Amino acid sequence: MKKTLILCTCILLATVLCLGFVQMLVMPKYMTTSRDGALIAEYYNETTNHDVVFIGDCEVYESFTPPTLWQEYGITSYVRGSAQQLIWQSYYLLEETLKYETPKAVVFNVFSIKYGVPQNEAYNHMTLDGMKWSQSKVGAINASMTEEENFLSYVFPLLRYHSRWSELTGEDWQYLYHRDTVSHNGYLMQTGIAPKTRDADGIPLANYSLPAVGFEYLEKMRALCEEKGVEFILIKAPTNTRGYYWYNEWDAQIISWASEKGVDYYNFISLDEEIGLDWSTDTYDKGVHLNVYGAEKLTSYFGNILAEKYGLSDRRGDSELDAVWAEKLAAYQKERNGES
Repeated sequence: MKKTLILCTCILLATVLCLGFVQMLVMPKYMTTSRDGALIAEYYNETTNHDVVFIGDCEVYESFTPPTLWQEYGITSYVRGSAQQLIWQSYYLLEETLKYETPKAVVFNVFSIKYGVPQNEAYNHMTLDGMKWSQSKVGAINASMTEEENFLSYVFPLLRYHSRWSELTGEDWQYLYHRDTVSHNGYLMQTGIAPKTRDADGIPLANYSLPAVGFEYLEKMRALCEEKGVEFILIKAPTNTRGYYWYNEWDAQIISWASEKGVDYYNFISLDEEIGLDWSTDTYDKGVHLNVYGAEKLTSYFGNILAEKYGLSDRRGDSELDAVWAEKLAAYQKERNGES
């Protein structure tokens, strides 16, 4: 009886270890392709707190460069962004972040408020798989699942990715037990240049009302920041192209909400010339997103606002931060200069 119990225990343990290994193997690694899928998990490697945390979709993780904020203003920051990050995901990421630290300001990009229902399973996983398990992650999963999804696929990703057997590459083996850092405090660098060829022209909509659920989560973010004594700031990145168009009717609703709630809102679309953006050189995909040259200009512009209006102090001269950010700046400049 005792030998049978030991044998069964060994078989069970071996099965669990085998399934764990297979799950690690088939899960996407996001190291050379779809690198934005690696962004959420990298936050947990941070060793110091941040003055500013940016929350949102690709319009934050490709528009604001924390090394620039540090280099020019001595402001520490992190971008908790991910591809097609929906507003309820932003809320739960903010909730989780404020359990780790209390920044002076949280900056949220409003573009995702246009979505009123869950959108895409693959994008959901790119945001949620990287979160550590907590009540915040559970809440984010429950709010994000499409009708075709189930909670167990997040608990056991093998259920979602088992079909990747035929797609495995050398990357899956190379990064089986570790991941390289792909971002710079959440900023995903793009150095390519593909000029914007025409001005934005939005397709007329039948209804311009933004979803009520978006404003519900916007209020939850505002209230959470107020509770923690954190400045809550809204922005709209300066990019504006077909397929990613920001309508004046949407903007008016954000302006109205922000005014009612006493929240500052910065729409950078009409400020592109003041920022110094050149759409022939500062975008890598014809104006959909900024490249590093445009992101540095926007970051420099907004950094001045953070310093002057919100009183974020220059923390250069702190020996611990100087050492940490010297290393970060070196890595940033190395990638910017195309060095291997």
